[in-house]
Amino acid sequence: MKQTDKPKTASSASVGMEDIVRAHHVLREVIVRTPLQRDAVLSAKYDCNVYLKREDLQIVRSFKIRGAYNMIRSLTPEESARGIVCASAGNHAQGFAFSCNALGIQGKIYMPATTPNQKVTQVKRFGGKHVEVILTGDTYDDAYEESMKACREQGMTFIHPFDNEKIVAGNGTIGMEIMEDLKQPADFVFVTIGGGGLVSGVGAYMKMVAPTTKVIGVEPLGAASMTEALKQDKVVTLDSIDKFVDGAAVKRVGDLNFEIAKTVLDDVIKVPEGKACTTILELYNENAIVVEPAGSLPVAALDMYREQIKGKTVVCVISGGNNDIDRMQEMKERSLIYEGLKHYFMVNFPQRAGALREFLADILGPNDDITRFEYTKKNNKENGPALVGIELMNKEDYLPLIRRMEAKGIPYTELNRDLNLFNLLI
Repeated sequence: MKQTDKPKTASSASVGMEDIVRAHHVLREVIVRTPLQRDAVLSAKYDCNVYLKREDLQIVRSFKIRGAYNMIRSLTPEESARGIVCASAGNHAQGFAFSCNALGIQGKIYMPATTPNQKVTQVKRFGGKHVEVILTGDTYDDAYEESMKACREQGMTFIHPFDNEKIVAGNGTIGMEIMEDLKQPADFVFVTIGGGGLVSGVGAYMKMVAPTTKVIGVEPLGAASMTEALKQDKVVTLDSIDKFVDGAAVKRVGDLNFEIAKTVLDDVIKVPEGKACTTILELYNENAIVVEPAGSLPVAALDMYREQIKGKTVVCVISGGNNDIDRMQEMKERSLIYEGLKHYFMVNFPQRAGALREFLADILGPNDDITRFEYTKKNNKENGPALVGIELMNKEDYLPLIRRMEAKGIPYTELNRDLNLFNLLI
């Protein structure tokens, strides 16, 4: 969704310069001032100066500590004594836990029972004796409902992951650090959008200090809640989302975040989840940077702005690096499918001896590789179709592969093009 070319200015309501400067002083107690690094590989690739704001190197490996600590630090002694609560399955929980431990405040963290053990262990490590982790329900919404119940029954204060002035101001310190580290204002700043707390904070500061800097929000294609809110000019709740980019997969952006974002955003880009996976692998292989899916989005979006950013100064905020190693195989798979290098078929082989051998000899190209093969009928293989996964070296090899199958008269169904069958079988 393209915004007007007229320079945006920060909203006069909600979060101002004084709030962000105050947050900056508060956060000096606890955060790492993350580096702003010029990336030679990306700069050469896009013919511009690309800088990465490395929040993946933050003390909890994401920017979330900034907002959480700033909000918790602002509580009254009475509120602190009653304890605090959050609901999260990821980075917010870690920032919350670290803040509880640092400030000596008792906190409860509600997480879905489906949260990987690695994340639960990390949260407990950051929080120490000051946090209690409660696993409940299957989704974030379940955990949220339980956290609200604790607030009502025990008088505890809820620490929202994004929809709060203190959270936004804490995130705005990222923009402040970017501006201080650059010799001249950036032409473009690309920022991930989940609930909107990060982009509203960074965008607010940028537009107050450098209104000509273009602030580009980046959402996952399968969870584009800000795009829909801007389209309807009101906050809306999406019926369903793709949860793969877990750090940005939000059905509904924050009300405060939307009000700020619509005054500071110059554009919003939607990045396919497969493209995010490709970017994760490239950043790891070419730049030795480990990013989580949400952290990859700003870099992934550069392809869509290739012409506009030539010769410009560009900043991408790498929001976090809490990537689960167990997901890497899935990420590689999604990347290959997105890039047109991995294809799945249901193939009905001719009912005669040697049919599979002919397929290998006559259908596969010299650089094609079968990565998965299984009969769908285990007890009657001769009469059942087979699931075949084929990986190509070049995406241009796809059409010749299809032509060879059709020329041989082999019946097939391409699962990549049938989402229901793909999700059922792959």
